[in-house]
Amino acid sequence: MNAMKFTACALAFVISAVCLIAPRAAAQNGSIEFVARATPSDGLEEPVRGFPFYLLSKSFGQISKEVDTSYPPPAMDQFIDQLEASKELKSWMKKNHRVQLSGEEFIHKLTPADILDVPEFYSAYLQRNAGQESLGFPKPKYKPSDKTKDPAKYAKLSDEYHQAIEHYVEENPQSKDGMDLELVDKDPYSKWQAITSKRDPEIRRQAIQLAQSKYLVARAETNLQGQGFLSGVAPGAYWLSTLDVAADIGDMRPRWDVSVTVRSGETAYVVLSNVNAVPPHNSP
Repeated sequence: MNAMKFTACALAFVISAVCLIAPRAAAQNGSIEFVARATPSDGLEEPVRGFPFYLLSKSFGQISKEVDTSYPPPAMDQFIDQLEASKELKSWMKKNHRVQLSGEEFIHKLTPADILDVPEFYSAYLQRNAGQESLGFPKPKYKPSDKTKDPAKYAKLSDEYHQAIEHYVEENPQSKDGMDLELVDKDPYSKWQAITSKRDPEIRRQAIQLAQSKYLVARAETNLQGQGFLSGVAPGAYWLSTLDVAADIGDMRPRWDVSVTVRSGETAYVVLSNVNAVPPHNSP
């Protein structure tokens, strides 16, 4: 009988302890209330309705960087080595870490020495300025036949011509304009883009997968007023994110990845708007 009484008392004690601890543990959690609104450039502020938001233990931006680091980019030097181009052009590409042979930036980057040293650049420059002798463009004083008839004379006059070309480029930098039009068939940029473009979707896919598995804490969808609620969240630092999915509000495509701190027994309030949206150039 004593044993039965002891067992009953012990059970009652355990039940009482659980009842006391459970509310206390629940009280340690907090909650998040948020509202998402966006303003198009020519309209009024609108709520972001029926849109999924993810509470993450790490920002989606950092998750994307984590994946990017673990997913090495294609080796440009290896790509350059496989091109059908002169060794001088390959060397220039590696030195400048560039495979695009077009655009104002490319033209501006070219020095007179580059034009003289890289056969493809030299040929393109001469083609672009062909027929400009009347405007002061240098004219060679040698003939192709001199190369075999009088090699010494040919070498001397050829050097003088190259020096004249270099001086002309220095004095007339605008003479480089349009050179890239003569390099279209030698520009490997489209091939490089085809290779690198395969990497970005894979990084995005892996980042989303990590966010929705390893770093996901909770998920909520906004109501017709653009409001969302998350309850039972343990105290800590989080990020309220739309991952890489943008809301569609007029001409605006905002995404969010906003930090929020949850404190024990408290509700954190977050307002999401154009102001704290992820800048477009930071898209992962």
